[in-house]
Formats: sequence, structure tokens, C-alpha cells
Amino acid sequence: MANILIIDDDPWVNKIFQQILEAEGHHVVSASNGQEGLEQFRQRPADLVVTDMVMPVKDGLKLIMELEREFPSVPVIAVSGGGVIEAERYLTLAESIGTRKTLTKPVSRQDLVDAVNEVLG
Repeated sequence: MANILIIDDDPWVNKIFQQILEAEGHHVVSASNGQEGLEQFRQRPADLVVTDMVMPVKDGLKLIMELEREFPSVPVIAVSGGGVIEAERYLTLAESIGTRKTLTKPVSRQDLVDAVNEVLG
């Protein structure tokens, strides 16, 4: 069982991801943007962060860079459905700054579970 932080500005995504991962036995908390997620992580570090890339306040790229700087060993899974640019470009940028795994929305239950299991080893 791992402690997982889900960060997405879509409350529906947070809820679904949380339900899926809790059903797998993980403890999950969520945040609605990168700033809130970073603050939560600083107060209570997680074993894994799953973050959206396109969010208000602090986007996924800024979040990942700050996590990498402050907590270089924390694994991150980046998720994107796109935005101003295509999802693949956001995810390529995320990979270039240390993200362990990327997923393109919509994400299936099995893809999420497989990615979490792979990253947690």
C-alpha cells in the first residue's frame, strides 16, 4: 500500500482516480492545482504523485520542477488531455524534467493501475 497524491483541477478526475487507486489498496489524497498539491506534499510527503499538466494557479510542469528540486526521489506520473498545445507535447516536456511515466487522457482504469504499479515497482 502506497500513499498517493492526485493533483487535477477536474474534481471528477480526482474522484475517479482516487476510487480506482483506493480499490487497489492505496491511501489517496487529492489537490485541485499544483500549488495546493505542493503544499500538501510538503506537509505530508507521498510515495507517488499523479498530476495533470494543465491546471490553474500552478501547472504540472512548474509543479514537477519544484518537486524535482525539493524532493528529487519522489516519482511522478504526468497526465494530460492537452490544452493550448497537444497532450503529447506537455508529456514530452514532463519526461524531459524527470517524470517517471506519462498517460494521455482519457486514462483507462487498467492503464492507471499498470502505471502506478510500474512506477512503484
